[in-house]
Amino acid sequence: MTPATSLFSPVEADLQILAENLKQLVGNRHPILYAAAEHLFGAGGKRIRPAIVLLISRATMQEQDITPRHRRLAEITEMIHTASLVHDDVVDESEIRRGVPTVHSLFGNRIAVLAGDFLFAQSSWYLANLDSLEVVKLLSEVIMDLAAGEIQQGLNRFDSSTSLDVYLQKSYYKTASLIANSSKAAGVLSNVSSDTAEHLYNYGRHLGLAFQIVDDILDFTSSSDTLGKPAGSDLKSGNLTAPVLFALEEQPYLEVLTEREFAQQGDLEQAMNLIKNSQGIQRSKELATHHAKIAVEHIEVIPSSQSRQTLINLADYVLSRLY
Repeated sequence: MTPATSLFSPVEADLQILAENLKQLVGNRHPILYAAAEHLFGAGGKRIRPAIVLLISRATMQEQDITPRHRRLAEITEMIHTASLVHDDVVDESEIRRGVPTVHSLFGNRIAVLAGDFLFAQSSWYLANLDSLEVVKLLSEVIMDLAAGEIQQGLNRFDSSTSLDVYLQKSYYKTASLIANSSKAAGVLSNVSSDTAEHLYNYGRHLGLAFQIVDDILDFTSSSDTLGKPAGSDLKSGNLTAPVLFALEEQPYLEVLTEREFAQQGDLEQAMNLIKNSQGIQRSKELATHHAKIAVEHIEVIPSSQSRQTLINLADYVLSRLY
């Protein structure tokens, strides 16, 4: 499997600049927030979201170098993503993220919530300073979507009647919206046509959905060490993802276990086995493949370049995480 870091070789230097800038953007006026930010930005994430912004920036600016505004957009994208993770971890009571302790487990819930709020506020301020109303609208929508996705997930816990459409909508809000809207925003900063901007949006949308579906499959097929969080944690918290929803169509007893919130001893293990012995995981793989394929079709409309090829390869990389 191609590691994400080598996949991003066309923007490797850009990502190094981004890593240095992120800590400076947060600033050290607030020692605890700065410590939290340093912990977050040093936690070795794959930086997939800002890498996509930088790749699209380079793919749409072939005759010239990318601008400081493109770089700042990539940094804002990572700040928004990181802020959402901090809040998610508080809501989900997660102790581990990317193999390291979460902000709230180190600093407490109060600091974690404030740190997330601070990052959202900082990203909004830097966003306003890009002086592009269209980009402000695109990224502001993401922040609304992240909150809507988290609320929707909370309301649908342990609800075995959840439809696949509702699941995909929540996956869009929580994961794909940021990738879709920041991809389009990168194109807007490159002054691409409105038609091309829509293709960039749809590339990000479908890649984001594929990415989330694969993540949800890995919750059942991967080890805790690989995931950087306990395997089966989504199911345990009542977050019913694609493999569960497909398995529910085949395994009636899974509904019984889910509706009683895996309250009895052995319920969770039994539910995991029912899912693994169904077509749920295979059908989810097919769904992820479908969205990755559509993403590639949308990105192929922009002129050929090394950056465009990397964006195509990224769709394969997302799927390769399953094997």
